[in-house]
Amino acid sequence: MLDKEITNQIVDYIRRNRVTTTEVADCLGKSGAVEGVFAVNRGHFRVGVVRWTCAFDQSNWHVHKDLVDLEKDEIVFIGSHNSGNRAVIGELVCKYCLLYMQAAAVVMNAPARDAGALIRENYAVWSKGFSPVGCFNQKPERDSLPQEVVDEKEFYDGAIAVCDDCGVVIIPKELHTEEFLKKLHHIEEQEDIWFDRLDRKHENTFEIVCEKKYLNEITS
Repeated sequence: MLDKEITNQIVDYIRRNRVTTTEVADCLGKSGAVEGVFAVNRGHFRVGVVRWTCAFDQSNWHVHKDLVDLEKDEIVFIGSHNSGNRAVIGELVCKYCLLYMQAAAVVMNAPARDAGALIRENYAVWSKGFSPVGCFNQKPERDSLPQEVVDEKEFYDGAIAVCDDCGVVIIPKELHTEEFLKKLHHIEEQEDIWFDRLDRKHENTFEIVCEKKYLNEITS
């Protein structure tokens, strides 16, 4: 069962220490990135619990429906299945989520619409580029969610998303543990040591990263 307290501790630690997607991916064994998803606007840093929804069969009907009960500080994550290269949402839904529902960010594993407006308003949005051609807002013909959509919901919904200029990294629910929180502490301490060795000790990066000469000083 997911421990919401430790989830909140991880989110709080990442937010307060501005732990980057690069550092989080290192904690995940050099993994966790949502492939091809990048920031629409530079300079935003967001972390939060994922509220997942999905456009499928070229329809964003369920996206609109699922976001009605969106909670403050959640990160909206919108998937896309059987919709080609259609954009899933644009300015209207982003404004609704970010301004009125106070979501932390909107992430689309698909293109976005209304690029000019999203850039002009400097919204905290991540997407797979842009397309002027969007999904339809009619209800899909099939009543039940496709199995691949159900599986995606199980993975993403309730996970933690970290978003910055490098992209988006997902911390799966099974890693919302004290052990993973300790990894985040360790990676921050390691980064401090590495830059200290570079700036003050003037070591080269081979000595710092590969040989880890500083460990000899710690153990001696």
